[in-house]
Amino acid sequence: MTGAWADTAYLIAGVCFILALKGLSAPRTARLGTLIGACGAALAVIVALTTPHLKHLGLIIGAIVVGTAIGLPTARQVRMTAMPQLVALFNGVGGGAAALVASVEFLRPGNAISDAATADLAAIGFTILVGGVSFSGSLITFAKLQELMTTRPVVLPAGRWITIGFAAAGVLSAVFLVPWPSTALMTLLALVSLVFGVLFVLPVGGADVPIVISLLNAFTGLTVAASGYVLGNTLLVIAGTLVGASGTLLTRMMAAAMGRPLTGTLFGAFTATASAAVGGGDGAAKPVRTSSPEDVAILLGYARKVVIVPGYGLAVAQAQHTVREVADLLTARGVHVSYGIHPVAGRMPGHMNVLLAEANVPYESLLELEAANSELASADVAVVIGANDVVNPAARQPTGSPISGMPILDVDLAQQVVFCKRSMRPGFAGVENELLYAANTSLLFGDAKESMAKVLAALKAQ
Repeated sequence: MTGAWADTAYLIAGVCFILALKGLSAPRTARLGTLIGACGAALAVIVALTTPHLKHLGLIIGAIVVGTAIGLPTARQVRMTAMPQLVALFNGVGGGAAALVASVEFLRPGNAISDAATADLAAIGFTILVGGVSFSGSLITFAKLQELMTTRPVVLPAGRWITIGFAAAGVLSAVFLVPWPSTALMTLLALVSLVFGVLFVLPVGGADVPIVISLLNAFTGLTVAASGYVLGNTLLVIAGTLVGASGTLLTRMMAAAMGRPLTGTLFGAFTATASAAVGGGDGAAKPVRTSSPEDVAILLGYARKVVIVPGYGLAVAQAQHTVREVADLLTARGVHVSYGIHPVAGRMPGHMNVLLAEANVPYESLLELEAANSELASADVAVVIGANDVVNPAARQPTGSPISGMPILDVDLAQQVVFCKRSMRPGFAGVENELLYAANTSLLFGDAKESMAKVLAALKAQ
């Protein structure tokens, strides 16, 4: 495909990407948006493969086959609870790929390095620097989410100065690459960027990992746009800019939802200091009130308004279908049931929305933070299923804890709270939840799916 036809096809693909983002902005159109984006990507690949004088077509086809063989079964088999890790991993691969493309273009035979345009060298340096940070940083977020390492902040001795040193070395290497391009300097830039990516993410605590995933996604988009400039590919510039802009906006929205300034995420690695671990607490030392499934069924049966607050534990137990059955039964009996969705519930943005959509929960029943808090203030019963940090009253206290200042769902304002938990362990941020010991809270211990199935059976028996 050549000339005007290729340009037209790229324009259509770019429009598809824009429509895809528009579709993803609402639950009802998200599936269609995904399909439109996939069609745009497929069209772009076809155009690239039909470019005249394309070399190494066999290797390209082989790489596509290998990538498909790895990516397709991985994406299909991944559990919903592991989806954030997969997103982090795929995002890192995108940033790494952009950095590799820039490096290959820098070293391409027949292209005298000293003859490269200043703008091209600047774009190459930027792509390698930011792409390397995105790649290694995403690997660390993957390790944190997969619990291959601690989810708490990791602060190295003199870590602030080490991080500042590597950041300065990375920026200077990218800058010096423009007037004095060399293979040695490019290699140094790549290595420094990889180390800085690790140092950038290590001090991030579990509660802030979703924000960092979104930020690294924006980084990847920017590297793709820059690599598009290096290759002279307009579509890569469009696609990368869209991802970078949308990722930046999402990062700002999530930072606001967490009560964090965006600068805290961007520069947290430079200001991180070692602090004492925040409570796992000794849950056995404090009295708690427990309930049986039958007790919970009675409580729900006599309620007029019930708010269900889902969290990561709901995803782990795959309890969304059972919860929806309970909600449907209560609704049929005249109980007003809604779902309070915190922006960062789960491990990534929209995690709970996707989970509940899978169970065909009506979109109008899903309430965002402010609307959910209005309902909770007058709710007879709040049922917390697997959530912890997003309902923890400790966030209201300026204690310097990992969740301090984060807006939460005001579950404690409901007349009665039912807290479904496997154990008394703290949430992902490692902060003990005082709500567990409140006078109006009763705990329903056990697997969320099994517990809600027993509640459902008790409701049917009433």
